[in-house]
This record gives sequence, C-alpha cells and structure tokens, in this order.
Amino acid sequence: MSSAVTSQPVLGGARFAGYSSTVGKEKSGFSSSGAAPPMGCPPGLEYLAQMDEVYLNQKVDLLEILTNTALEVPNRYSVENASGQRAYFAQEESECCNRICCGPNRGFQMHITMNDGKEVIKCEREFKCCAGCCWCANGDHCGWEMTVEAPPGNLIGYIRQNGSKWKMNLALYDANRVKLYDIWSKCCPIFCVCCIDDINFYVHDVKSGNLLSPRIYKKWAGWVRECCTRADLLVCEFPGMDVKEKALFVCACFMIDVMVFEPQKKNNK
Repeated sequence: MSSAVTSQPVLGGARFAGYSSTVGKEKSGFSSSGAAPPMGCPPGLEYLAQMDEVYLNQKVDLLEILTNTALEVPNRYSVENASGQRAYFAQEESECCNRICCGPNRGFQMHITMNDGKEVIKCEREFKCCAGCCWCANGDHCGWEMTVEAPPGNLIGYIRQNGSKWKMNLALYDANRVKLYDIWSKCCPIFCVCCIDDINFYVHDVKSGNLLSPRIYKKWAGWVRECCTRADLLVCEFPGMDVKEKALFVCACFMIDVMVFEPQKKNNK
C-alpha cells in the first residue's frame, strides 16, 4: 500500500490545495501492503482500517449535464485517500422511474466495491412515501433509515434520521441498535451554490455527549463543478475509530448527499 494511506497528510491548506488538483483526475488504486488486518475487520475493509479520512468524489455524468439533470442517473463515487488514489468505488442501484419521479426521496442500494470489483459494503435505504420531514422523523414511517452490511449479508449497523426542529440530525447505531453517534448539520438549512466555504456536519458521541474531532463536510469544488453539475465532493474524517464505525460514517455520507445536497442542486437548476 502506498505511503499516502499508511501515513495521512496533516490537516492544512497545503494538503487541500494539493488534493483539489486531483479532482477529476483519478489516480490508479493502490495495492495491499500485506499487513495483517485488525481483529474483527470485515473482509475487504483492510484499506479503510488504515485510513483516517476518505474523500467521496462523486463522478460527473455527461448525460445529466446534456439533459440539464432532467434525466436522473445512478450516483457513482470514487472513495479516495488524500492523494487521490482510489481505494473503493461506490455505485447506486435504483429504479429509473423511482429516480425520475421521486428524486431524493427514492429508495436505493449503494454497492461499495474494491478495485478488483469485489463488493465489501452494501447499504440500503428503502422507499417511504412520506419520509424526510425533520419535524416528525422520530416515527418509523416518517424518518429515513439505512441498513449497512459489511460484507453483504453481515449487518453491522444502521443510520437513521432523527426528529429535530430545524437542523438535520442523523444517528448511527450498531447492529444491536445501540446508539453510537449523532450527526448534526449547521443551522442554515439552505446550502446554495454561492456558499464557497466547507459545509460541516458535526459528530457527537452519545455516551459522553461531547463534540468529537471526527466530522463530515462538503468541500466546495469550484464554480464550474458547483454550477453545472450535481457532482459533490464529501470528506469524512474519523481518526482512531473502529473500522465498522468508519464504514457507517462512509455510508452516512451517501445518506447526507441524497437528503441534503441533491434537493439543493435540483432547486438551483
């Protein structure tokens, strides 16, 4: 495995300046170092276990650009390290009619595969007719929920929308439905294309109630990409976390992208 994965660059402007030049210029995936995986690590997540942050680089789709997003296509993401090397690839599976008629309210599966095509994580959000309103999301029929399996067939946890008055709130649960983390958005519910700052989603530990250093944020990808496409660049930081919890956070990014940024981009169009 390349040194970029085993030794992540420190936080700072220089790192982001270097990464921004790789957007749209995906590097080849890295290979295994042969190191023993951590105890309890699901097969295929050895790369993820060694990463303290991942970049979810949504792929630009020419068909959506040509049709001015009138024709919805399945979302695809390259899951990369800070150097732009692809560790995994994520592909949405959903019905065409569901995507066009229901938009961000659609049900879907996300298949996360290794570079050799082997599926290592599957997350699924079922379609619900009237879900999404934060005021009544505590009800089973009104809050979005996603199941996460790693590898497929082995349940490792859930991601669920919680009720709130204003800010978006997601909760992460383990396989026994023990609540682990809360994820809160910023106060402003409108993320417009002119917001050039990073849009943060903050992580709170349920046991201590403390705000943690792990976070999820959407990085502004430049005027052309933000104005002309729906392709987002999400960053997920989770230093020191268990690999299964990292997998939950990666899948939470997909949930956030569909719930928050797809409607915003559609409204901008």
